[in-house]
Amino acid sequence: MKLRLSVLILLISGIFNFYSTSAQAESLKIAAVVNDEIISTRDLQNRVNLFLMTTRIPLNPQTKNMIFSRVLNNAIEEKLKLQAAAKEGITISPQELSESVRQFEKNNQIATGELKKILAQNKVDMDTFESQMKADMAWVRLVRRKMYSDAQVTQKELEKAMADAKTDLSTPKYFVSEIYIRKKDAKDLSVLVNNLRQDPRFELYAMQFSQSPTAANGGRLGWLNKGKLPEVIEKKLDKMHEGEISDPILYGEGYYIVRLDKTFDPKVDKPQMPTQNDMKKFLENQKMEEFSKKYLQDLHQKAVIELRN
Repeated sequence: MKLRLSVLILLISGIFNFYSTSAQAESLKIAAVVNDEIISTRDLQNRVNLFLMTTRIPLNPQTKNMIFSRVLNNAIEEKLKLQAAAKEGITISPQELSESVRQFEKNNQIATGELKKILAQNKVDMDTFESQMKADMAWVRLVRRKMYSDAQVTQKELEKAMADAKTDLSTPKYFVSEIYIRKKDAKDLSVLVNNLRQDPRFELYAMQFSQSPTAANGGRLGWLNKGKLPEVIEKKLDKMHEGEISDPILYGEGYYIVRLDKTFDPKVDKPQMPTQNDMKKFLENQKMEEFSKKYLQDLHQKAVIELRN
């Protein structure tokens, strides 16, 4: 009897160890390596779950490839940002991170401490959410430190921008939003267009899928003077109504999907000049965005990135 019990214990122990090892091995499968730091398949699935939870973009055969591609790219950029910040001695303390999480809960009307439960219900580890938040915080701090003096707007720059704005108010223009996809990544674009025409959240799709710097602000290109856009795009816009979304437009190295948000005709519409403070903030943000984009591109070029199947 004792012998049988011992054998049974050993058998159960063996099975437990097998499944524990299998589960551990599964979590350690590598999706990508970024400068010797790994992104596991488990981490990537967590990020996909978080993406679906926050965007509510449906995961189906048509959107699956775009979502996984976007999430993997975001995970790689997150690694690059944290690595660059660490080299400059920039760290985010546990206290700062906790305070940022509390602020996130407050802004989204979530009871204090409830975020972790909500994430768990959506199969997302709290560590994944905090890692993304930490990367964003560190990156903003790093970019501001790197370009503090360059971000200052001179009086000459401000005066020129105001003069240009005054001239612009006498020119017909479009207010346009865009999603840009490089040729090599241009898959299922007709499906994306169909989703955009059924789902009013163009800005959200632009932030997640567009490969243009405008993705950061929801794809908004802002007011563009008539006659300044590429002819192939402007011809489309001339035939569109406000709120309409175009078919994919091939131009240069990629495809553009544009939405015509508004039109401006100086003969009909009343011009409204921006204030100097508004223009100054706009120019500062523009400089920050341009620097951030170039800095991240440089990090990509210098990094050793290996994608695993």
